[in-house]
Amino acid sequence: QVQLVESGGGSVQAEGSLRLSCTVSGSPGSTIDYNNYCMGWFRQVPGKEREGVATIKGDGTLRYEDSVKGRFTISVDNGAKNLYLQMNSLKPEDSGMYYCAADPWGIGGLCRPAGHAFGYWGQGTQVTVSS
Repeated sequence: QVQLVESGGGSVQAEGSLRLSCTVSGSPGSTIDYNNYCMGWFRQVPGKEREGVATIKGDGTLRYEDSVKGRFTISVDNGAKNLYLQMNSLKPEDSGMYYCAADPWGIGGLCRPAGHAFGYWGQGTQVTVSS
C-alpha cells in the first residue's frame, strides 16, 4: 500500500510562485522500481476533466503539459519519498485542485501526463491564482 499526501497549495497573485510537495509513504516491505517508477502531478477544476501537468520517471525523464512548459518544474528527492512541483509565473488558468500520483513499478504504460495509468493518488491541494 502506498499513501500520498500533498501540501503547499494556497492563494497567490498572477506571476507569483508556489511549490507543491507530495510525501510518499508505504507499508513495510513495499518496494519501488527506482529505474522505472512514474510519478506525476495533475490538476482539476470543477466541471472539467482532470488533466496531467507533469511526470517524472525513475530514469530522470521529464514530461510536461504544453501550457506549463518553461514555468513548472517537477522533481523528486533521493529515494522517491518526496515529489515536488515548482510553479513559477502562475496564471489564473493554473488554478485548480492539484493531485500527485504514483506508479511505483512503472507498469502503467508510457510515463507521460496523458494516458498513464497511475495506481495511487493523493487527496489534493488547492491552488488559486488571482489576476
